[in-house]
Amino acid sequence: MSSRLVDAGWTKELDEGLVLASHNLCVISPFIKRRAVERILSHVPKAMRIITRFNLADFADGVSDIGALRSLLAAGAQIRGIRNLHAKVYVFGARRAIVTSANLTEAALTRNHEFGLVSDEPKIISASKEYFEKLWADGLANLTIQQLDEWQRAVASHLVRGAPHASSGSLGDFGATGVDLVSPPLPSGVIEGEEAYVKFLGEGSNRVSLSFPVRDELESALCHWALTYPANKRPTAVKDGALMFISRLTYEPRDIIIFGRAIGMKYVPGRDDASADEIEARGWKETWPRYIRVHHAEFVAGTMANGVSLNALMDALGHDAFISTQRNHASGQGNTNPYKAYNQQAAVRLSLQGQEWLADRLQVAMERHGRLPHDELDKLGWPTLPTEWAHN
Repeated sequence: MSSRLVDAGWTKELDEGLVLASHNLCVISPFIKRRAVERILSHVPKAMRIITRFNLADFADGVSDIGALRSLLAAGAQIRGIRNLHAKVYVFGARRAIVTSANLTEAALTRNHEFGLVSDEPKIISASKEYFEKLWADGLANLTIQQLDEWQRAVASHLVRGAPHASSGSLGDFGATGVDLVSPPLPSGVIEGEEAYVKFLGEGSNRVSLSFPVRDELESALCHWALTYPANKRPTAVKDGALMFISRLTYEPRDIIIFGRAIGMKYVPGRDDASADEIEARGWKETWPRYIRVHHAEFVAGTMANGVSLNALMDALGHDAFISTQRNHASGQGNTNPYKAYNQQAAVRLSLQGQEWLADRLQVAMERHGRLPHDELDKLGWPTLPTEWAHN
């Protein structure tokens, strides 16, 4: 029997534990994401019990997935919620225990710097199981599909209004009181997506200078809750969870400056078309009435000069900047010039390399110049939805 300290290779540790004992799996993890759950379910575990958080703000912020909990329930798992949960423990029957800093998320298992103990010693396994059983008893009742359905509607209603920061606390925490632990700070939900786009604001005949204030652009475009598309181009390519980099056409120099980012929601006809009142308030929406609604938007403070140049991205990566030019280069046919890839387009989809390049530099820009404060976004206002959409 042995115990060892581990600082990397958590997917391997998880797989080995499930091979040792794929029955009576007990997991304590505040945050749970879909891809990590798929790793567990690929081993077809039996008699799973999961303790996590039921704070709906976690799901709205994207640090935990309702869909992941739904998959676990479908596989026969029992799930209970504890408020202010911070511990991460994995017990594989009577064979192994892991006590770690790693949540059951892909980022924690594969990318983050996580540290913990892996042990086959009976005393440590027993102590870990005893701690699990204490929290399990505090959790009182098992999660149901009906609860998940209600939570999903509540979270979706919050997100479709732009996820105002001030209203996140009103979503509710449905975990049991449990023990008095300090709630961990939530990481930003707007870091990465499975796909990413640069959305252009402005037209070739309507550019702004680098000294143009970011807040003025937000006040005009309201891009903290929706990105607009032309009437004849419904934005059906964007999926839920897409990372939307928000940019503005500029002059002197002639460029496109990325000054913000947000998480996009797929276009829903009717819900995501500008209302008569919205068009009356901003006449330009008659030409640009289609919405990709966004949430958890964040913007660099100051002026456009503080953002990131799209020209610099294209010069650095060439055909690897965008999905289309990268694919054309690989196939040996079609346009591979990134400067020609977005002509007459409302947005362009980034390659993985383009997404990483832009995310890194925008993060640096926000750390250097600061972010536009939440109270400034609150002053700009948030949309109200008709009743038939607000609760769908």
